[in-house]
Amino acid sequence: MSEKRIGNYLLPPGMEIFERGWLSANNVLLFGEQDVSLVDTGYCAHQQMTLDLVSNSLQQHGLKTLNKVVNTHLHSDHCGGNAALSEVFDCEIWIPQAEAIAVQDWDENLLSFEQLGQECPRFSHQALLVPGEELILGPYRWQILAAPGHDNHSIMLYQEQHQILISADALWEEGFGVIFPELWGEGGFEEVAQTLELIERLPVALVIPGHGKPFTNVKQSIETAKSRLDYLSSDADRNARHGAKVLLKYKLLEWRSQKLIDAQQWIARTPVLENIRKQLNMNAEDFQLWLVEALVKSKAAIIEKDYLVNLD
Repeated sequence: MSEKRIGNYLLPPGMEIFERGWLSANNVLLFGEQDVSLVDTGYCAHQQMTLDLVSNSLQQHGLKTLNKVVNTHLHSDHCGGNAALSEVFDCEIWIPQAEAIAVQDWDENLLSFEQLGQECPRFSHQALLVPGEELILGPYRWQILAAPGHDNHSIMLYQEQHQILISADALWEEGFGVIFPELWGEGGFEEVAQTLELIERLPVALVIPGHGKPFTNVKQSIETAKSRLDYLSSDADRNARHGAKVLLKYKLLEWRSQKLIDAQQWIARTPVLENIRKQLNMNAEDFQLWLVEALVKSKAAIIEKDYLVNLD
């Protein structure tokens, strides 16, 4: 099998990265003699694609099954394939420790699915990811690191020998994920800063982010993320507007196109968007019009007749 390089970095054996889009987070398959694990599973609308990617890779590498799924955090784009993979492979599901009760009771509000207007098929967990502990993924031992900010229960995974960081949505090549806790009053700006400082202290040669291509220029990406954090944290309304646009764009990626009236109804009944509307001190009609127009203005969508249509 040919060697896989990312920039000047040679990817170690027993690792395959499935780079997805924005609706489904990237997946990382790690395989060794004793363990085959998948980190994150994408969105439920793409679960068949996730199954196909995993099944084809298992076959290609002569592997019999998937032992476990590990979720960096429980946003719907990271755990939407859990149920399907569990059904097909009877694999264990590992989740961040702080999400145990929410998953056990399947409290969709605590799990953020209801808050964000998204979907995720119900799954059960068999083990917990505890920051400060280690676990085996494929042939390697990984450290579990707390990574609050984008999601205050999120974790990252760090492989010291090969200096690899699976950063989830705590660090992308040009930023990080929406700081959702700020949108429901928990606070997240300071937590993002702390997580970036943690990454900065680690010797990292390769970052595998939750979205976008893996990258090696870690110092530059951290500087970009810090600048982005300064921009968003200097104006809470700016962060709120950004979050609202990302949420509608994400939903439009799933819909592809949607009647304007149905999109506006989704905006009206999505709790976190209602929080944002109140924060921005706008009435419901003005907020719905503004949000749709903001997406069009940013060239993320167009309006055709009475439909809102996604632009890639």
